[in-house]
Amino acid sequence: MSKKTSKLNRKDLLDIESLSREEINLILETAKPFKELFTKSVKKTDYLRGKTIVNLFYEPSTRTRTSFEIAEKRLGADVINIAVSTSSVVKGESLLDTVKTLLAMKIDAIIMRHGSSGAPHFLADRIKVPVINGGDGFHAHPTQALLDMFTIKENLGTLEGITVALVGDISFSRVARSNIRGLKKMGANVRVIGPSTLIPKDIDKMGVKVYYNLNTGLKGVDVVNILRIQKERQKQMLFPTIREYNRFFAIDETTLTDKNVLVLHPGPMNRGVEISDYIADSEQAVILKQVTNGIAVRMSILYLLIGEGPLKKETAK
Repeated sequence: MSKKTSKLNRKDLLDIESLSREEINLILETAKPFKELFTKSVKKTDYLRGKTIVNLFYEPSTRTRTSFEIAEKRLGADVINIAVSTSSVVKGESLLDTVKTLLAMKIDAIIMRHGSSGAPHFLADRIKVPVINGGDGFHAHPTQALLDMFTIKENLGTLEGITVALVGDISFSRVARSNIRGLKKMGANVRVIGPSTLIPKDIDKMGVKVYYNLNTGLKGVDVVNILRIQKERQKQMLFPTIREYNRFFAIDETTLTDKNVLVLHPGPMNRGVEISDYIADSEQAVILKQVTNGIAVRMSILYLLIGEGPLKKETAK
């Protein structure tokens, strides 16, 4: 793979809609050798040697932040994690002033998670170093969608023509929006399933089919991606009780009887709410594989945006 053909022609990665189908394919294909590299042979490379990357997370995160940190270190970068709760942000410092301070330290890229939709876009328009969106409000979570697509393609061999059901809190889920855009762009059929209070009224304009009955919505699907209830983003309870939600919309052994259906969950899981122990721990669930794949996909993105040199033979094999 030559250097000319192995780079994304963009400064930032902020959402899925701005990525072309070719760019998505490039990211997914480049993730394959990186996964092979860190799971079977070499743990560390030098593609980001001399680069300093800041993980700036204004919201709690376990999987995304840790996954980015591991990806960065395995590419040879120096990593700085900013705990916003213990930074000058709590003293009233603005987002832009915080980042300008970091830029004065000659950093090379920022991974950002923020509770306000559009915050990474705001930042990317005002600074010269790359910004990668680690999740903003309930707008977008592009790297999660990319790792989900990678996981599906790894297991089913294709994204074209398959049927994927997103089940749960669609209204407040940035994962749902990014998955819908990515999957549709790659030729998949997408359904959303959930109570009417958790599904946006105009979601069908994104080219998805809407189901308010779980059993009906699951018929004929190849993949089910289960989303948790985003209680922290809801201003009011949008269904009677957790128990009632579990009764009508939980994925368990009685609602998902087809063992060939691939089960994904972006985490964190709420066992006994949207997913049962039986399904979470079953062979058809690839939830932990998503976590592993997240490192490979994020390595791919970092390399394609700011990495140095063409892929080496041991990586490109």
